[in-house]
Amino acid sequence: MAIMITDECINCGACEPECPNNAIYEGGVEWRMADGTDLTGDYTLIDGSTVEADAEQEPISEDFYYIVTDKCTECVGFHEEPQCAAVCPVDCCVPDPEHEESEEELLKKKGTLHI
Repeated sequence: MAIMITDECINCGACEPECPNNAIYEGGVEWRMADGTDLTGDYTLIDGSTVEADAEQEPISEDFYYIVTDKCTECVGFHEEPQCAAVCPVDCCVPDPEHEESEEELLKKKGTLHI
C-alpha cells in the first residue's frame, strides 16, 4: 500500500528529504519519474498510461506536500518503516487505502525504480 499525505499536512517539509525514492514533492511542484530514480525512457504508470521518465507531470496537490504513488515503495527494501510517517510531526503520512500493494509488489517496484 502506498503512503499518502492528508490535508492535515502543515507543509513543514520534514518528509521530503527522508524519501529514498524521491516520491514526495512540495505542493504545486511538478514531478518526474526520473527524479531520484534510475529510470530513463518510457515508463508505464499504475493507471496504465505511459510517460517519459524525464517529462514533467502536473502536481498532484497545489496546497500540500504530496506523494507520487507510482514512486512510493513504503520504504520497503530501504527501511523497516515508511520514513515519511516516522518523521511527520502531525501524523498525516498514512497508508493510502486506494493503492494497496503487497511487500512483494513493493520490492518489485523498488527494483524497477533503482536498477
